[in-house]
Amino acid sequence: MWQSNPNPWSKSEPVEWSHYSDVENLIIEEVLANKQPKCMLDGYYADANKQRPVKRVVRNREDNHLRQERFMFDPIAPLHSLGSTYGWVSPFIVEVRIDLGLRREQLPSKNTDLIPMLVEKAAQGIIEEGRKIGKAYEAEKLANMLRVQQDKGIEEVWKCCAYLYSLESFLYKKLNEIMRFIGSEGYEHVWRSKVRTLGPFYLLLWDDPINKQMKTNMKLYRGVNLTDEQLATYERMAKFPGICHSFQAFTWCSRNRKKAEKFGDTLFIMEVLFAFTADLSALSPYPNEEEELITPGICFSVQRIEFEKKTNKRLIYMKLGQRFS
Repeated sequence: MWQSNPNPWSKSEPVEWSHYSDVENLIIEEVLANKQPKCMLDGYYADANKQRPVKRVVRNREDNHLRQERFMFDPIAPLHSLGSTYGWVSPFIVEVRIDLGLRREQLPSKNTDLIPMLVEKAAQGIIEEGRKIGKAYEAEKLANMLRVQQDKGIEEVWKCCAYLYSLESFLYKKLNEIMRFIGSEGYEHVWRSKVRTLGPFYLLLWDDPINKQMKTNMKLYRGVNLTDEQLATYERMAKFPGICHSFQAFTWCSRNRKKAEKFGDTLFIMEVLFAFTADLSALSPYPNEEEELITPGICFSVQRIEFEKKTNKRLIYMKLGQRFS
């Protein structure tokens, strides 16, 4: 944490502390371990001899300051067609394969010769996207962490991708931002523009070699903030509970209802009928959140919407299932 009030040396100003991001903390820890005098971060640097006050703390993982944005965004775009679904393979994956010149059956989990090429392209894409938004140092750190794994097999590469995606960084924000536009009329150019840069990382994360057992009879929870327009979209869905819709982006959920209730004004209660999801508890820096990752293409139907006075939240009940066509 760094002291962020305007004059950190003032004895009369109230002391304010701001958190570094997960990736910034990793960069700082590496510099400290190597006993280097300066640490370069995006937009500023830390100098051991001349700096604002900094304190090193063991973060309380119950602290919600960073996690709200990850859990609280609406996982579908408001412009998404209510009747639109796609199968197990996201349109983004289809375009990534075309861009890379891969046939339908060519996946890193089945052809290990593809792994070094995909890892390097993913690393380069992360760096390019990071530079565009002033996150060059953060991007370099993420890319190098991935590159280290490229000769260790697809399982280690996938674990690394899942870990990088779980960190608070620009990477998951940018990926989810563009994925939510799949199926939205007039926005196809937005997600297509990221096929070359973010596509290889997306493919490595999507092609999960570990969670091969389909999950059934499981409940997942997600707290979100919904605008009136977004709520109206779900209310229209609830009028047709037999119609399925697709999650466009990777969607973060918790198996623990109490954890999810900490976020937002609305709680999604999702009954998983049958679907491939990934338990990220052992990989995430936030294991207490009991995270489960829903992959793009899993379909949901809205069954009903209620209001719970006890928690002052709307409850949106959903059923989730895997599509194979």
